[in-house]
Amino acid sequence: MEIKPEILGLISKEFAMEYRVFPKEHGANGNLVLCWDGLGDEHQLADELQVMLGCNITLLPLDQQEISRLLSKYYLGDVSVASDEKEVSVISANDDFLNVLIEEARRLKSSDIHIETFEKRARVRVRIDGMMIERYQIEKKDYPALINKIKIMANLDIAEKRLPQDGRIQFTSARFAAFDIRVSVLPTLYGEKIVLRLLNNSSTDIDLNTLGLSEQDMQHYMEGVQRPNGIILISGPTGSGKTTTLYATLKLLNKSTRNILTIEDPIEYTLEGVNQVQLRENIGLGFAATLRTFLRQDPDVIMVGEIRDPETANMAIRAALTGHLVLSTIHTNSAWGTVSRLMDMGIPGFLVANTLNTTVAQRLVRLLCPRCKKEEPLEAGRYPRQFNPPKAVSSHFVANGCAHCYYTGYSGRKAVYEVIPIDAELSQEIRKGNMAIEPVLEEKKISTLSKNAFALFADGLTSIEEIYPLLLAI
Repeated sequence: MEIKPEILGLISKEFAMEYRVFPKEHGANGNLVLCWDGLGDEHQLADELQVMLGCNITLLPLDQQEISRLLSKYYLGDVSVASDEKEVSVISANDDFLNVLIEEARRLKSSDIHIETFEKRARVRVRIDGMMIERYQIEKKDYPALINKIKIMANLDIAEKRLPQDGRIQFTSARFAAFDIRVSVLPTLYGEKIVLRLLNNSSTDIDLNTLGLSEQDMQHYMEGVQRPNGIILISGPTGSGKTTTLYATLKLLNKSTRNILTIEDPIEYTLEGVNQVQLRENIGLGFAATLRTFLRQDPDVIMVGEIRDPETANMAIRAALTGHLVLSTIHTNSAWGTVSRLMDMGIPGFLVANTLNTTVAQRLVRLLCPRCKKEEPLEAGRYPRQFNPPKAVSSHFVANGCAHCYYTGYSGRKAVYEVIPIDAELSQEIRKGNMAIEPVLEEKKISTLSKNAFALFADGLTSIEEIYPLLLAI
């Protein structure tokens, strides 16, 4: 592609890198023709570029690799090197690269940025909707300077290269409100790897009604939330959205008539009117120690980031027994599994039965890209052997991949819940130590993770591959 210098100068390097667009020519009608990588919403991007550049915009889709090559060649002065028997474009990680990278990740709604080095190459990947996507390869000679820049921004020791380090950056941008970045540095064989976790400090978009709870699950959950005391526990693996559900609940409870205290690690959202405490284990400010102080602060609602040890579990039980509503997370595989987990921590069954209001399990399921998903007949034997589908499904949708979904076949995620309200009958089962309560849940028509996940599949919103692990959860 031949590029005229006067066309190249129409947009700045920072603008081109952030939006991943490249100027091609002035169209016949005076429009500015920009090549783009086909990712995201075309109309939204065109409208935004039109406002910012002050002229009509025509977008011309181009292969992602070609866009990267053009941006690197004309804006970053890159070189091409052989890697894995093919030519790849390697950009120069200059002074502007880090800011451009963070702003791009924010625009793409990425949760993490991975910067890592190997024997012959260094790369940058971002996590979007739970999937790792490679965005850049950077020159090896620029890698140490990039790592040092991140360390300086996070107030870390640039001379320490043998031990892991953790830090925090408050990032400010003209396009985005200030937000925090959690920094983790890990020494590896060929150099230090850095992971940047982009935290969304604003709770404006969090709403309990939009998280994916069914009408029945919402009713069961609200019964526990509206009690004046007791414990609500949300379980699930790392990255399953537990914290978002907690904050949405706090936002609902946040009234001027309530005193709400939280102890978190880290504080991922800020809530006006809620007293939030950052965990600092190095100075003795842990979950259990802070909970003791909370009980002297006349709280109505207490949120504990995670119950991870017997001491914290005992303090949470004590808080619930003394008339407080306690919200927290715990690592278990199912909603009912939280009961046995608490008992494993040394909490007597009668105390669990007296204090546990509601137990919730949740997972995040990727949704099929609506632009490229394909419908196929459903072959026999696609379900796990022990799973009995609630209804027959003759055809299903499969992931295909297009520019809009970064060629993954998926776009966006939805939470799948299992909510168990602990009523008098289930409290009695806990006192008895009966963990096999599937018949009781079936009788109460409690919708399980597997059933809720299957409903998404049957509606054509996700694939059998995506929900298969949840179908194994009985």
